[in-house]
Amino acid sequence: MRKDAYKLTRPDLQTTCAVFASPHSGRDYPWAFLRKSVLDELAIRSSEDAFMDMLIANAPSCGAPLLVANMPRAFLDLNRASDELDPAVIDGVSQVSHNPRIASGLGVIPRVVSNGRAIYRGKLKNREAQDRIAEYWRPYHDQLAELMGNTRRDFGEAILVDCHSMPHEAVDAVTQVGLPRPEVVLGDRFGASADGVIVDRIEQVFLDAGLRVSRNAPFAGAFTTQHYGRPSRGQHAIQIEIDRALYMNEMRVRPNGNFDSFRRLMEKVVAEISDIGRRKMRLAAE
Repeated sequence: MRKDAYKLTRPDLQTTCAVFASPHSGRDYPWAFLRKSVLDELAIRSSEDAFMDMLIANAPSCGAPLLVANMPRAFLDLNRASDELDPAVIDGVSQVSHNPRIASGLGVIPRVVSNGRAIYRGKLKNREAQDRIAEYWRPYHDQLAELMGNTRRDFGEAILVDCHSMPHEAVDAVTQVGLPRPEVVLGDRFGASADGVIVDRIEQVFLDAGLRVSRNAPFAGAFTTQHYGRPSRGQHAIQIEIDRALYMNEMRVRPNGNFDSFRRLMEKVVAEISDIGRRKMRLAAE
């Protein structure tokens, strides 16, 4: 198992059943991978949830563990099932059934980055794809499963807060003319991955922070929320998508002038979500 597949920061003492994760903010681009790509260093980062790990870095000081992937999404997508293999980019793979994520080039080994730009000239060998999954996908999800299992065992419940960012234009298609566009999208797979009361409380945290919030459109959650969200067993998973334009220059993949103030805002958001986890623990103990 590769320990460099992720970075886990634990609190000195876990005091909340909230677990924070950032699976798409990894920026360790292997040189061998970059050599195979037809994209330049800026274009290949367009699918990255850049700086999300920095925005939620205070989670351990709030009593919550923080799991961050090191490898970038263009290299391996941790929010996909390990068998979501794309025959258009991996040699020797046959597609058994239609999968819209694979069809669009966004399988576990992505074929494209944002705006459908191809990453490679040709196909990867199946062995290379399987090695990436074994060396990076499995260690990350083994660790996440352990965090969720231990938290649920120790506190009675576990709340996974899976943090992502979205391109500014991502909500254009679901925003009604004349209405303000959402800045945060909460995904709970239309109620299947988390208790509605928890999602309501998380939504209120963002609203109190002055942000506009919508649910499940255009992002309802993918593999992570589907796999880890088991509300009937006291295990909840919520995907959070935040508009990148709030804190970064998307074209240059750099923090913008609002980054520091938005990070301070997110520190309060993380602290309040962690407190939701503490309240859930008290209720479970009563």
